[in-house]
Amino acid sequence: MGRQRVTAVFDIGRTNKKFFLFDEDYREVHREYRVFAETVDEDGYPTEDLEAIQSWLREVFHHILEAELFDVRAINFSSYGASFVHLDAEGKVATPLYNYTKPMDPALIADFYAAYGPEDVFTARTGSSNSGMLNSGMQLYWLKHRKPDIFARIKYSLHLPQFLSYVFTGIPISEYTSIGCHTALWDYAKKDYHDWVYAEQLHRILPPIVSTETSINMNYNGKRMKIGVGIHDSSAALLPYIRSEKKPFLLLSTGTWSVSLNPFSSGRLSVRSDDAGTTDDCINYMRIDGKPVKAVRLFLGHEYKQQVEALSAHFGVPADHHTLVKFDYDTYADIVANYTPWFRLESLERADNPTETTIPTDNFDYAYHHLLIELVELQAASMRAAIGRTGIQKLFIDGGFSDNEVFLQLISHHFRDLQLRTTDSSLGSALGAAICISDKDLNSKFLRQNYGLKKHQPFIIKEDA
Repeated sequence: MGRQRVTAVFDIGRTNKKFFLFDEDYREVHREYRVFAETVDEDGYPTEDLEAIQSWLREVFHHILEAELFDVRAINFSSYGASFVHLDAEGKVATPLYNYTKPMDPALIADFYAAYGPEDVFTARTGSSNSGMLNSGMQLYWLKHRKPDIFARIKYSLHLPQFLSYVFTGIPISEYTSIGCHTALWDYAKKDYHDWVYAEQLHRILPPIVSTETSINMNYNGKRMKIGVGIHDSSAALLPYIRSEKKPFLLLSTGTWSVSLNPFSSGRLSVRSDDAGTTDDCINYMRIDGKPVKAVRLFLGHEYKQQVEALSAHFGVPADHHTLVKFDYDTYADIVANYTPWFRLESLERADNPTETTIPTDNFDYAYHHLLIELVELQAASMRAAIGRTGIQKLFIDGGFSDNEVFLQLISHHFRDLQLRTTDSSLGSALGAAICISDKDLNSKFLRQNYGLKKHQPFIIKEDA
């Protein structure tokens, strides 16, 4: 019997670096995880150890090929956005991978919008709110105007997913989903780079654009295979749902960032968004066919992690104790009957944010329910902004909160008219990357068979006695 045919995928997250092999039915047959210590850029700001990641990419893949346990037919890459890898004239990495959380000089941002704004019009055209380094196009503007010596050495700037592909192909390219993810580079009306990109001559360092479904047939270490061009992780995570689900849906992809993705919104963002709720972070991502995906981001997982660490310390319980908490309706009812916020949120904005956290209970589970009720209020507002006026019928939740019972019950309550499903998306963006370079169609059973699809019902509201 011959070796099993597989597609290899590197899924590079901020925290976990993952490698998967999928069989021809998209079942996982092998995985490896790595976590790398950060290094710092020339300003002392924390950043990815790009050299270590490159070495690991090659080592892992060479090991799989040399072991000859699998017949690797294709490889693709998914990774986070807002990150450029800059290459010099010799094709070598010329700068650190600047962290998208690195602060940017407000004066430089003001100069940019003075030249290319106004800000609300620019945001509507590019689907990118004013977010500093999180707009990767602004990283190029920053380098050109604040670090001209470094900028002068750049031959090509590759989005991170395309750099991962470059490690294996040596071919510099650009691709739609990476260009379209809050980069401030793309004009959705013009379907081309925004005028400012040409005015600043940045198009000279941006490689040719190819379709996300492009693959390069190569002889790699004596083995013929298809090498994909990479895909932005949020667009990758969305792809299996688009390919297998017929009814309009919202995907809430949860992790450090909680992103509400609506692939059924019509057209571009409006200049004024009346349904943005408290989030005010409505942006566009891009489908692999270039169509916009309305997305609303919330730094929910980051805030949750900080608050739960503080809560665990306050009660003197183990750090993972919160994972044991089950939803309790009576606790919920008691909290909402006399609701006022307890927790000072550090990374999320809200009108009634307390000046400090006060926890007037000696019961961890009660305090945890209170925290989740507060966070889900903001999450629900974020999701409603993404839904807007589209006829969404289903709600999918994947990622870190997809197995959090308290979170799911509260979301289900806020959206009682939608069918709520959770999926096991530890494979989400990786599977999307594998599907992207495959010619195989997905059927309606795909999510159930491959994603551990689960149905959830909202809790029954009890009448007061």
